[in-house]
Amino acid sequence: MTSTSPEAPADAASRGGEGARGGVPAAGPNLAGPAPVRPSTRRLALLLGGLAMFGPFSIDTIFPAFPQMAAQFAADKLAMQQTISVYLGAYALMSIVHGPLSDALGRRRVILGGLVVFIAASVGCALSRDLATLLMFRALQGLSAGVGLIVGRAVIRDVLQGSDAQRLMSQVSMIFGIAPAIAPIVGGWLLGAGRWPLIFWFLAGFSLMLLVTTSAWLPETHPPQARMPLRPERLLRDYVAIALNMRFQRLAAAGAFGFAGLFLYIASAPAFVMDLLGLGEREFAWLFIPTIGGMTIGAFVSGRVAGRWSPSHQVGIGYACIGLAALGNVLYNALAPQLSVPWAVLPMSLAAFGVALVFPVITLAILDMYPRQRGSASSLQAFTQLVLNSAIAGLLSPLLSHHGLHLALGMALFAVLGWAFWRWEASVSRRFPPPSSSPTLEAGEQL
Repeated sequence: MTSTSPEAPADAASRGGEGARGGVPAAGPNLAGPAPVRPSTRRLALLLGGLAMFGPFSIDTIFPAFPQMAAQFAADKLAMQQTISVYLGAYALMSIVHGPLSDALGRRRVILGGLVVFIAASVGCALSRDLATLLMFRALQGLSAGVGLIVGRAVIRDVLQGSDAQRLMSQVSMIFGIAPAIAPIVGGWLLGAGRWPLIFWFLAGFSLMLLVTTSAWLPETHPPQARMPLRPERLLRDYVAIALNMRFQRLAAAGAFGFAGLFLYIASAPAFVMDLLGLGEREFAWLFIPTIGGMTIGAFVSGRVAGRWSPSHQVGIGYACIGLAALGNVLYNALAPQLSVPWAVLPMSLAAFGVALVFPVITLAILDMYPRQRGSASSLQAFTQLVLNSAIAGLLSPLLSHHGLHLALGMALFAVLGWAFWRWEASVSRRFPPPSSSPTLEAGEQL
């Protein structure tokens, strides 16, 4: 990534690990052999964006169906919320495996296998006749849904680097950002045409289309000579080394908490839209279109400024937007006698804009720390985010979603935490610049 300052924390992270602070010993350049096949950037952006979409589609399309599903299964709101938290928990659990599998077996094979499992799980959800069966297949969906997003990040870094990788990451984010905006709208339309199982049949069909497209468009970007052996003891050793790297911890926490405030509203969408705003099951667009609009614009700006702004400057502006949105949200919820659109959703748009500026820089910095374990690094970053998201969906959202001010304060707390971890990383990077080489675990290396 381009840097204008040797002390910029994200710039430093993109060049190496913990440096003078310890961590994994540095190695030389990535001995990957011949360069991987590079497909058309535009086609790759469309494909990876589509692959990243089916995960969010699995969450957001079913929101409008919550009342209908609750009535059929005689379940309360807390029980229905488990259809999200079970999915996210399984997603988080399997996220630590997708990346290493792709490091060992290749990106293409793992993505195709994940799509096949997801299609089968979606069919199982559509045929479920009780809540327990539905939750079982939702867990299976979660186990397979991460391949597109997690492995896709590694694909980007396989074929591009620096500002070019940031531009492609931003393009994928723009396409990916469409999913949460249109998914609840699609879910509402499908409910108008039939009952809730139709949503899962739609997910199966969408994933089948992705399977065919991936088979035709995606070459293998991680050649056999660059792959790592799939051994449990090595996998555990790699994860311990990455997880104990303080720079990784700071960057992963900064990214996870920065997005968590926005995700609190996404997880609370049924209560926020239908209970607090008093809107109908087909009006989720009031929350999701402004939110994803902000994220899409932010991703566009990120792509345009790649190579012009230093990564540190870009992340700083992103967190400023997130903080301003959180402050405005708290003030509105504290002072407004009744929540109403559009004012109640405008802060989410600004926060999403900030998240889209932060995400590509932090993600690429983490991937560049481990050039031969990009899949593992991507998996562990995703695992960090998803564990937090699961806790938000299963525990925090049911506690806070009954009152608008409580949600706003939760969002503000996450914004402060994300900013604090970023400032910590900035401070350490100024005092202890990392080496210019990137840390990677070589065969036989010990912790």
